[in-house]
Amino acid sequence: MKVKYDRAQDILYISFSDEAIHESDEEKKGIILDDTADGQIAGIEALNASKRVENPSKVEYGVAL
Repeated sequence: MKVKYDRAQDILYISFSDEAIHESDEEKKGIILDDTADGQIAGIEALNASKRVENPSKVEYGVAL
C-alpha cells in the first residue's frame, strides 16, 4: 500500500495495488475509486484533500492484533 499527497494539486491518493487501472468511478463527489480489470480496488483518490481530512500530509499506520 502506498499513500501520496500532492500538495500543489491538493490530491490524496491511496494505492492498494500496482496493477493497471481498468476503470474509475466517482462514488461520491470528489472521491474516486480505481478498479483493476478483475474488479479489485486499486486505489482511492480524494480531490480537495485538505478540505476532507485534517492533515493530508500526515500518515499513521497501525496493525490490529
